[in-house]
Amino acid sequence: MYSAKIKVTLRRSILDPQGKAVEHSFQSLGYDKIKDTRIGKFIELKIDASSETEAKKMTDEVCGKLLANPVMEDYEYEITSLNGDK
Repeated sequence: MYSAKIKVTLRRSILDPQGKAVEHSFQSLGYDKIKDTRIGKFIELKIDASSETEAKKMTDEVCGKLLANPVMEDYEYEITSLNGDK
């Protein structure tokens, strides 16, 4: 059993209106040192795979097909064994 921790973010070239709204709120509250706020998604999966390689392959597939829009978003992930083996 493996855990996949996935982070999906808009590409840097894509305007992030939600991030800009949050950044504006920070400024209104006096947090002037917070700059360039971006909003993303965090997804955690438990994968019943026979190897880390299989877990990585499955994670890549679901990210590319469902969790991230490849035109607008980038993703990165970390796979860890829940069984204590590597």
